[in-house]
Amino acid sequence: MNYMFFEIEEIKRKRKKLGITQKKLAELVGVSQPLIARIESGDLDPKLSLVKRIFEVLGELEGKGINARRIMNSPVISASPDDGLLDVIDVMREKGISQLPVIKDGSNLGCITESSILKVVMTRGIDGAENMTVKDIMEDPLPEISPNETLESISKMLLNNPALLVVENGKIVGIVTKHDVMKAMRERE
Repeated sequence: MNYMFFEIEEIKRKRKKLGITQKKLAELVGVSQPLIARIESGDLDPKLSLVKRIFEVLGELEGKGINARRIMNSPVISASPDDGLLDVIDVMREKGISQLPVIKDGSNLGCITESSILKVVMTRGIDGAENMTVKDIMEDPLPEISPNETLESISKMLLNNPALLVVENGKIVGIVTKHDVMKAMRERE
């Protein structure tokens, strides 16, 4: 079958606009990267079913840009205001995380970070910090975003915040960190 040249060019244009490689598109479509390269270069006259599948995948990707819902971590690991500082440190070390939202009865009350812990150790010493609770050192609450917040907007907000809480219908459903943004960028390859 002969296809108009602009349809084939449209595949390449859409793929580049979405920022995905030929290899990634090939994986999503279920074909080889060299096949995608040949189609885009016009060296191959593909079957209609393959062209339809490529456009379906590209359409899905266009409709599902990277947003908070796609990159958030859920369920949210959090601290309570009455938790002991040493217990929170144990959780942070065990889970490999650098901040915890402070949540009580579903409300976003504050945040405890590695930096807030270090500040307490600097001012009170290790012995002075041992008997403290989260409410004694928590910082301002993490900003809240919707599940549909874009990657670009998330990135801007993370410049000045350690993490963002994802809230849907008044309920905290996830958390997004700088690490999640970097991971999402690498997964697009």
